[in-house]
Amino acid sequence: MSVVIDRRHPDATPPKGMALEDKQMDSRRSFLNSAALAALATSVGAATTRKKSTSKIQYVASTSAPKAIGPYSQAVRAGDTLYASGQIALDPATGNLVEGDFSAQARRVFENLKAVLHEAGADFHNVVKATVYVSDLANFPTLNTIYAEYFGDHKPARSTVGVAALPRGAMVEIDLIAVI
Repeated sequence: MSVVIDRRHPDATPPKGMALEDKQMDSRRSFLNSAALAALATSVGAATTRKKSTSKIQYVASTSAPKAIGPYSQAVRAGDTLYASGQIALDPATGNLVEGDFSAQARRVFENLKAVLHEAGADFHNVVKATVYVSDLANFPTLNTIYAEYFGDHKPARSTVGVAALPRGAMVEIDLIAVI
C-alpha cells in the first residue's frame, strides 16, 4: 500500500486503515527525504558560497632525485600540500636501478624522497601520509627499520601494500603527502 502524506500540514495524519508497518515505513521515507534535501541544500550552499582558490599548482623537481620516468612530476604542491610521486630506487646520476638487496633499494628510495622534499622546502617531519608498495611482504621488518631511521619519532599515517611487480623490477616504491 502506497500512501503519500503531505508533511507540510501539521494536522496531516495517515489514514485510519494504515498498518503500523506502513506508518513506520512512511516515517522512514519522510526522514530520508528530509535528510536528502538537507544534504543537497548544504552542498549547493557550500558550492555557491565557496570562494575561488587563489593557490596555484607548483611543480617540484630536484636534480638530486631521478627524473620522472613517465609523464608526471616528481612532486606537485597545491597550496600548503605537497604530493610526492612514488619513488623507486633509481640512482639520480645514472637513472638506473641501484644494485643490491632490499635494504639498499629502500635507502635509495628514502634519499630520493628526501631530495624532493628538500627541493620543496620540507623534510620528513612535514609528511602526513606515506604509501609504501613492496613486491615481497617478507621485507616488511627491514622496511620498518629503515623507515624509522628517516622518520625518527615522527609517525605519519601509512599504508603498506604488497604488489606483484613494480616499475623496472624495483622491490619498493614510496609516495608521500606532506603539509608545508
